[in-house]
Amino acid sequence: AAFLAGLLNAQPMGFYAPAQLVNEARRAGVKLLPADVLRSDWDCTLERDESGAADVRLGLRLISKLPEAEGRRIVALRRAGVACAGLDELAHRAGLTRRALNALADSGALRGLAGHRNGARWAANGVQPLTGLLAGTAAGETPVALPAPAEGQEIVADYRALGLTLGRHPLALLRERLTRDHILAASELRAVASGQRVKVAGLVTHRQRPETASGVVFATLEDETGTANLIIWPKVMERQLDAVLGASLMLVEGELQSEQGVIHVIARDIRDCSGWLGGLRAPSRDFH
Repeated sequence: AAFLAGLLNAQPMGFYAPAQLVNEARRAGVKLLPADVLRSDWDCTLERDESGAADVRLGLRLISKLPEAEGRRIVALRRAGVACAGLDELAHRAGLTRRALNALADSGALRGLAGHRNGARWAANGVQPLTGLLAGTAAGETPVALPAPAEGQEIVADYRALGLTLGRHPLALLRERLTRDHILAASELRAVASGQRVKVAGLVTHRQRPETASGVVFATLEDETGTANLIIWPKVMERQLDAVLGASLMLVEGELQSEQGVIHVIARDIRDCSGWLGGLRAPSRDFH
C-alpha cells in the first residue's frame, strides 16, 4: 500500500499510468479509498482500517483541473481544525474558484458535503461569493433532489476527472456481451493451449514499436481480470492501421502463443470497439 501511494504521488512518470497501477494493486488485495475533501490530503496517504490494515486514500492531487494551491488550502483548513458546515463555507474559507469547485464536483470529492456527483455539481453551480456578514453562507433555496448517476456514468466521470476508477472496471460492465461472443477474459488465457485461436478484448494501455523490432508493434489490453499482451506483425498493422493506432477498446482475434509461462496473442484481426465505452476515454501510453 505504501509503495502504491508513493507511485501515485510521483505521477506523471514511468511506463504505467495511475489506472493500471490502481487496478493491479486492487487485484493484489490493496484497498483504496476515494478522494474526499473531508478526508484526503493533497498527496495519497495511508489510512488504517479497524483491523489495522493500511488502505490507500487517494489524494486531491489526482483530480484533474484542481489547482494545487486551492487543494492545499482545503487540506490546511482541516489540519487547522476548521470544520465547514457546507460547500458554501468551504468555498469561502478556502478561497475556491469556480474552476476548483467544478473539478471537485466532477471528481466525486464533495460527496461528504453535497452527496453524489449530480447533487454536487448542482450545489457547486449554486455557490455564490457573498460578502460581509453573509460571507460563507448559502442562499436560502429549497434543495433539489436529483437522481444519482448510473454506474456507467460514474465510471466515465471517474476516468474524466481522475484518470481511474475505484468502481468496477469498464470491461466488467461488458462481460456478459463479451462472453456471449466467445471473447475470453485475460485470466482465462492460461488455460488455453499454445497455438489455439482466441478472441480477447480490453482497454489499450500500451503500444510499443521498438526500432529493433522490424516494425512489429507490441500492445497490452486490460480487462477486469488482468492484462493480455499482443504481437502485431507489420502486415497486420498495415491492413488495420486505424484500429491499431486509434482504438481505446480493442477486440482482437489471433493465435495464442505460450512459451515458458509467457503468453502472447499473435493478432490476426483487430477491431476498434471504442464505441462500446460510450463517453469513456482511457488514453494509452505509447512508446517508440
